[in-house]
Amino acid sequence: MSQNVPYKTYLTEDELPTHYYNVRADMKVGHAPILHPGTLQPVTVADMEPIFCTELAKQELNTEDRFIEIPEQVRAFYRMYRPSPLVRAYHLEKALGTPAKLYYKYEGGNTSGSHKLNSAIAQAYYAKEQGLTGLTTETGAGQWGSALSMACVYFDLELEVYMVRVSSEQKPYRKVLMETYGAQVIASPSDTTSIGRTMLENPENQGGSLGTAISEAVEVAVTSEGKRYVLGSVLNQVLLHQSIIGIEAKKALEKLDEYPDMVIGCAGGGSNLGGLMSAFMEDKLAGRTAPHFIAVEPASCPSMTRGRFAYDFCDTGQVTPLAKMYTLGHAFMPSPSHAGGLRFHGMSPILSQLFHDGFIDEARAVDQVSVFQAAEIFARAEGTLPAPESSHAIRAAIDEALKCKETGEQKTILFGLSGNGYFDLAAYQQYNEGTLTDRVPTDEDLERGLATIPSLPGIQ
Repeated sequence: MSQNVPYKTYLTEDELPTHYYNVRADMKVGHAPILHPGTLQPVTVADMEPIFCTELAKQELNTEDRFIEIPEQVRAFYRMYRPSPLVRAYHLEKALGTPAKLYYKYEGGNTSGSHKLNSAIAQAYYAKEQGLTGLTTETGAGQWGSALSMACVYFDLELEVYMVRVSSEQKPYRKVLMETYGAQVIASPSDTTSIGRTMLENPENQGGSLGTAISEAVEVAVTSEGKRYVLGSVLNQVLLHQSIIGIEAKKALEKLDEYPDMVIGCAGGGSNLGGLMSAFMEDKLAGRTAPHFIAVEPASCPSMTRGRFAYDFCDTGQVTPLAKMYTLGHAFMPSPSHAGGLRFHGMSPILSQLFHDGFIDEARAVDQVSVFQAAEIFARAEGTLPAPESSHAIRAAIDEALKCKETGEQKTILFGLSGNGYFDLAAYQQYNEGTLTDRVPTDEDLERGLATIPSLPGIQ
């Protein structure tokens, strides 16, 4: 490599973004409104206030303001770990023998180990400003629960986390981390809520799902004084907060006089991909030169590649509003893959609309074994152990780099390394021992989930 080109590019503290970017304000087709589950009318801030903090409800419905100021207390917290580095993957390029230039935005450098802290601290801040005493949430693999536990202790808020049972068994030290930061962690489905008890009656539901954990957390929030529910992905407000990733990435690339031909991110609920692509999607929506966007999801939970674009509940218990999104049906029960953060039946309404309208160019579903193969290649070359979720993006980035090797094209590829895999060693052990498997749903499996999508006559 040239000694003049750095491995890592950092922005200064002075370059830390001051505003989030609200992609909804620039969308050519504003995504369909969220519907009240009782009236099927578009929800209002007042409708959402029993569940969400008031300011977060306003952000959820904001379609006008392109930029929203980041509160100074939130920026002060960000300065502990942001701006995060943009890394040129020279060693991976060499290992692959590719002419492509590979860059990744690394979000795993904080104690929670992932990008989730970007939204957790913002949501905790608004809860504290409102005078609340506590929050409830769900978590899959545990990154979101870990991040929110850190944010809540910072603002002296109580926290109850419903963790998908199979993930709590696969990643017990995530539970330890959350409890170290003061959170109460309950394996979901649980006997602490009515929806949890209902789900436990069916043996097929024992492993749990994000949809069930959401239902439990919402149930507790709406029946508890001084508490509200917060979510780590899917919602418009979360993609708003995560836009800081893409804003920083674009600024860092500008320092190198670079612009990506491709932007690749893992996609479960959409927070990581939505954040990474934000500033570049701004270019595309404005008709300027823009990258080719690729969303990468697990073959075991393929909402974008095999789901249906329709209104559906965001939770299994049907207590949340309905969103128009790519969905496998709110009752779909994904297999217990190690990429627990991607095991959600639906996709962000923003990303769903952008994909439906062709602004996100491509969605891919990849199997678990090939994902860990890519993770191992990356870890051996770059020295960082990636999270299983992030490794979906790595898989696609490696595949694209190898295509460049065949064609001789020197494309610039940006992908998101949304978290580290230091709590995922059990999964790596299975991969190394050759016992890691994956269950891809059959058409019949999917049909059972799709059949639960509600029929809403007269609503498109």
